[in-house]
Amino acid sequence: MIAAPLYYQIILETLASVWESQQPSLETAAGWIADALASDRCLYLFGTGHSHLLSLELFYRAGGLAQAAPILEESLMLHESASGSSEREREEGFAARIIQRYPVAPGDVLLVASNSGRNAVPIEMTLEAKARGLKTIALTSLAHSRSVLSRHTSGARLFEVADLSLDNGAVVGDASVTLPGTEACMGPTSTIIGSFLVNALALEAATLAIQRGWTPAIYTSANGDGGDRNAELLCRFRDRLPHL
Repeated sequence: MIAAPLYYQIILETLASVWESQQPSLETAAGWIADALASDRCLYLFGTGHSHLLSLELFYRAGGLAQAAPILEESLMLHESASGSSEREREEGFAARIIQRYPVAPGDVLLVASNSGRNAVPIEMTLEAKARGLKTIALTSLAHSRSVLSRHTSGARLFEVADLSLDNGAVVGDASVTLPGTEACMGPTSTIIGSFLVNALALEAATLAIQRGWTPAIYTSANGDGGDRNAELLCRFRDRLPHL
Protein backbone atom coordinates (compact mmCIF):
# COMPACT_ATOMS: atom_id res chain seq x y z
CA MET A 1 0.00 0.00 0.00
CA ILE A 2 1.14 3.54 -0.77
CA ALA A 3 -1.41 6.21 0.06
CA ALA A 4 -3.49 4.52 2.77
CA PRO A 5 -0.59 4.42 5.29
CA LEU A 6 -0.07 8.16 4.77
CA TYR A 7 -3.76 8.80 5.41
CA TYR A 8 -3.60 6.64 8.53
CA GLN A 9 -0.66 8.65 9.82
CA ILE A 10 -2.41 11.96 9.09
CA ILE A 11 -5.49 10.81 10.99
CA LEU A 12 -3.37 9.78 13.98
CA GLU A 13 -1.45 13.05 14.00
CA THR A 14 -4.58 15.16 13.57
CA LEU A 15 -6.37 13.32 16.34
CA ALA A 16 -3.40 13.73 18.67
CA SER A 17 -3.13 17.43 17.88
CA VAL A 18 -6.85 18.03 18.34
CA TRP A 19 -6.86 16.08 21.60
CA GLU A 20 -4.06 18.22 23.01
CA SER A 21 -5.35 21.57 21.80
CA GLN A 22 -9.08 21.16 22.41
CA GLN A 23 -9.16 19.80 25.95
CA PRO A 24 -10.09 23.15 27.57
CA SER A 25 -12.97 23.62 25.13
CA LEU A 26 -14.06 20.00 25.54
CA GLU A 27 -14.08 20.42 29.30
CA THR A 28 -16.22 23.55 29.13
CA ALA A 29 -18.63 22.09 26.58
CA ALA A 30 -18.95 18.85 28.55
CA GLY A 31 -19.88 20.85 31.63
CA TRP A 32 -22.66 22.63 29.75
CA ILE A 33 -24.03 19.35 28.42
CA ALA A 34 -23.75 17.71 31.85
CA ASP A 35 -25.87 20.51 33.30
CA ALA A 36 -28.44 19.92 30.56
CA LEU A 37 -28.54 16.16 31.12
CA ALA A 38 -28.83 16.50 34.89
CA SER A 39 -31.70 18.98 34.41
CA ASP A 40 -33.53 16.60 32.05
CA ARG A 41 -32.81 18.87 29.09
CA CYS A 42 -31.37 17.89 25.70
CA LEU A 43 -28.29 18.09 23.54
CA TYR A 44 -29.41 19.07 20.03
CA LEU A 45 -27.07 18.49 17.08
CA PHE A 46 -27.24 20.01 13.61
CA GLY A 47 -25.24 19.96 10.41
CA THR A 48 -25.70 20.30 6.67
CA GLY A 49 -24.24 18.18 3.87
CA HIS A 50 -21.80 15.61 5.19
CA SER A 51 -21.76 17.41 8.54
CA HIS A 52 -25.31 16.18 9.17
CA LEU A 53 -23.74 12.75 9.74
CA LEU A 54 -22.38 14.07 13.02
CA SER A 55 -25.86 15.16 14.10
CA LEU A 56 -26.82 11.46 13.90
CA GLU A 57 -23.70 10.09 15.56
CA LEU A 58 -25.13 10.08 19.09
CA PHE A 59 -28.75 9.44 18.17
CA TYR A 60 -30.54 6.19 19.05
CA ARG A 61 -27.48 3.99 18.99
CA ALA A 62 -25.58 1.72 21.33
CA GLY A 63 -23.82 3.97 23.81
CA GLY A 64 -25.78 7.01 22.65
CA LEU A 65 -27.37 9.59 24.92
CA ALA A 66 -31.14 9.24 25.03
CA GLN A 67 -31.23 13.03 25.41
CA ALA A 68 -29.31 13.58 22.16
CA ALA A 69 -31.64 14.97 19.50
CA PRO A 70 -30.69 15.61 15.87
CA ILE A 71 -32.18 18.55 14.01
CA LEU A 72 -32.81 17.17 10.53
CA GLU A 73 -33.88 18.69 7.23
CA GLU A 74 -33.82 16.41 4.18
CA SER A 75 -33.13 19.18 1.68
CA LEU A 76 -29.87 19.90 3.52
CA MET A 77 -28.69 16.30 3.26
CA LEU A 78 -27.34 14.56 0.17
CA HIS A 79 -29.84 11.87 -0.81
CA GLU A 80 -32.40 14.13 -2.52
CA SER A 81 -29.96 16.40 -4.35
CA ALA A 82 -26.35 16.72 -3.31
CA SER A 83 -25.78 19.87 -5.36
CA GLY A 84 -29.13 21.25 -4.25
CA SER A 85 -28.18 20.83 -0.60
CA SER A 86 -25.09 22.98 -1.19
CA GLU A 87 -27.30 25.75 -2.52
CA ARG A 88 -29.89 25.37 0.22
CA GLU A 89 -27.38 25.71 3.06
CA ARG A 90 -26.61 29.23 1.79
CA GLU A 91 -30.23 30.35 2.09
CA GLU A 92 -30.79 32.99 4.73
CA GLY A 93 -33.96 32.66 6.79
CA PHE A 94 -34.19 28.88 6.35
CA ALA A 95 -32.77 27.96 9.77
CA ALA A 96 -35.52 29.88 11.55
CA ARG A 97 -38.14 27.71 9.84
CA ILE A 98 -36.32 24.49 10.70
CA ILE A 99 -35.78 25.16 14.40
CA GLN A 100 -39.47 25.96 14.89
CA ARG A 101 -40.20 22.24 14.45
CA TYR A 102 -38.22 21.37 17.59
CA PRO A 103 -39.08 22.02 21.25
CA VAL A 104 -35.78 23.72 22.08
CA ALA A 105 -35.77 25.71 25.31
CA PRO A 106 -33.39 27.35 27.79
CA GLY A 107 -31.27 24.69 29.45
CA ASP A 108 -30.76 22.78 26.20
CA VAL A 109 -27.43 22.83 24.34
CA LEU A 110 -26.94 22.94 20.57
CA LEU A 111 -23.87 21.64 18.74
CA VAL A 112 -23.59 22.78 15.11
CA ALA A 113 -21.12 21.00 12.84
CA SER A 114 -19.81 22.81 9.77
CA ASN A 115 -16.31 22.30 8.44
CA SER A 116 -16.09 25.66 6.67
CA GLY A 117 -18.43 27.51 9.00
CA ARG A 118 -19.19 30.03 6.26
CA ASN A 119 -22.71 29.20 5.08
CA ALA A 120 -25.88 30.92 6.22
CA VAL A 121 -27.89 28.00 7.60
CA PRO A 122 -25.39 26.76 10.23
CA ILE A 123 -24.64 30.35 11.24
CA GLU A 124 -28.31 31.26 11.56
CA MET A 125 -29.17 28.00 13.34
CA THR A 126 -26.63 28.99 15.98
CA LEU A 127 -28.04 32.50 16.25
CA GLU A 128 -31.61 31.19 16.46
CA ALA A 129 -30.64 28.83 19.27
CA LYS A 130 -28.85 31.57 21.19
CA ALA A 131 -31.92 33.78 20.88
CA ARG A 132 -33.92 30.97 22.50
CA GLY A 133 -31.55 30.73 25.46
CA LEU A 134 -29.44 27.72 24.42
CA LYS A 135 -25.71 27.36 24.89
CA THR A 136 -24.14 26.83 21.46
CA ILE A 137 -21.07 24.86 20.39
CA ALA A 138 -19.48 25.05 16.93
CA LEU A 139 -17.61 22.03 15.58
CA THR A 140 -15.57 23.42 12.72
CA SER A 141 -12.19 23.69 11.01
CA LEU A 142 -10.67 26.94 12.19
CA ALA A 143 -7.99 26.72 9.50
CA HIS A 144 -10.60 26.48 6.76
CA SER A 145 -13.02 28.97 8.27
CA ARG A 146 -10.35 31.62 8.80
CA SER A 147 -9.24 31.23 5.18
CA VAL A 148 -12.63 32.12 3.69
CA LEU A 149 -15.23 34.87 3.88
CA SER A 150 -18.65 34.31 5.40
CA ARG A 151 -21.56 33.80 3.01
CA HIS A 152 -23.90 35.38 5.58
CA THR A 153 -24.85 39.03 5.34
CA SER A 154 -23.53 39.63 8.86
CA GLY A 155 -20.03 38.79 7.66
CA ALA A 156 -19.62 36.42 10.62
CA ARG A 157 -18.50 32.81 10.44
CA LEU A 158 -19.76 30.00 12.67
CA PHE A 159 -16.91 30.14 15.15
CA GLU A 160 -17.55 33.85 15.57
CA VAL A 161 -21.20 33.47 16.58
CA ALA A 162 -21.14 30.31 18.73
CA ASP A 163 -20.56 30.49 22.48
CA LEU A 164 -17.69 28.01 22.14
CA SER A 165 -15.82 26.38 19.26
CA LEU A 166 -14.23 22.96 18.89
CA ASP A 167 -11.56 22.84 16.16
CA ASN A 168 -11.52 19.55 14.23
CA GLY A 169 -8.01 20.27 12.93
CA ALA A 170 -8.94 19.72 9.28
CA VAL A 171 -6.80 21.35 6.59
CA VAL A 172 -8.34 23.86 4.20
CA GLY A 173 -10.56 21.83 1.88
CA ASP A 174 -10.64 18.87 4.32
CA ALA A 175 -9.05 16.31 1.93
CA SER A 176 -5.57 15.63 3.28
CA VAL A 177 -3.70 13.45 0.76
CA THR A 178 -2.64 14.62 -2.71
CA LEU A 179 -2.73 11.90 -5.34
CA PRO A 180 0.72 11.37 -6.91
CA GLY A 181 1.25 13.30 -10.11
CA THR A 182 -2.03 15.23 -9.80
CA GLU A 183 -3.56 18.16 -7.97
CA ALA A 184 -6.47 15.99 -6.77
CA CYS A 185 -6.83 15.38 -3.04
CA MET A 186 -8.58 12.63 -1.10
CA GLY A 187 -8.67 11.47 2.50
CA PRO A 188 -10.94 13.91 4.37
CA THR A 189 -10.47 14.07 8.12
CA SER A 190 -13.43 16.08 9.43
CA THR A 191 -15.90 13.21 9.81
CA ILE A 192 -13.48 10.87 11.58
CA ILE A 193 -12.20 13.52 13.97
CA GLY A 194 -15.67 15.02 14.40
CA SER A 195 -17.12 11.65 15.32
CA PHE A 196 -14.46 11.20 17.98
CA LEU A 197 -15.09 14.68 19.38
CA VAL A 198 -18.87 14.34 19.72
CA ASN A 199 -18.53 10.91 21.34
CA ALA A 200 -15.79 12.08 23.69
CA LEU A 201 -17.94 15.09 24.57
CA ALA A 202 -20.98 12.93 25.28
CA LEU A 203 -18.97 10.47 27.35
CA GLU A 204 -17.38 13.18 29.46
CA ALA A 205 -20.69 15.00 29.89
CA ALA A 206 -22.45 11.82 31.02
CA THR A 207 -19.70 11.15 33.56
CA LEU A 208 -19.99 14.67 34.94
CA ALA A 209 -23.79 14.43 34.99
CA ILE A 210 -23.61 11.29 37.12
CA GLN A 211 -21.59 13.31 39.64
CA ARG A 212 -24.47 15.81 39.62
CA GLY A 213 -26.93 13.05 40.51
CA TRP A 214 -28.12 12.14 37.00
CA THR A 215 -29.32 8.60 36.34
CA PRO A 216 -27.77 7.45 33.04
CA ALA A 217 -30.16 7.46 30.07
CA ILE A 218 -28.02 5.58 27.56
CA TYR A 219 -29.14 3.26 24.77
CA THR A 220 -27.77 -0.26 24.53
CA SER A 221 -27.46 -2.26 21.33
CA ALA A 222 -30.83 -3.10 19.78
CA ASN A 223 -29.21 -6.34 18.64
CA GLY A 224 -28.17 -7.34 22.14
CA ASP A 225 -30.20 -7.93 25.29
CA GLY A 226 -31.04 -4.31 26.08
CA GLY A 227 -34.54 -4.28 24.63
CA ASP A 228 -36.34 -3.55 27.88
CA ARG A 229 -34.02 -0.69 28.74
CA ASN A 230 -34.35 0.85 25.29
CA ALA A 231 -38.14 0.48 25.38
CA GLU A 232 -38.20 2.39 28.67
CA LEU A 233 -36.15 5.22 27.18
CA LEU A 234 -38.31 5.35 24.04
CA CYS A 235 -41.42 5.64 26.19
CA ARG A 236 -39.81 8.39 28.24
CA PHE A 237 -38.54 10.52 25.36
CA ARG A 238 -40.74 9.76 22.35
CA ASP A 239 -43.10 12.67 22.96
CA ARG A 240 -40.21 15.11 23.48
CA LEU A 241 -37.76 14.18 20.76
CA PRO A 242 -38.73 14.16 17.08
CA HIS A 243 -37.40 11.30 14.91
CA LEU A 244 -37.82 8.61 17.59
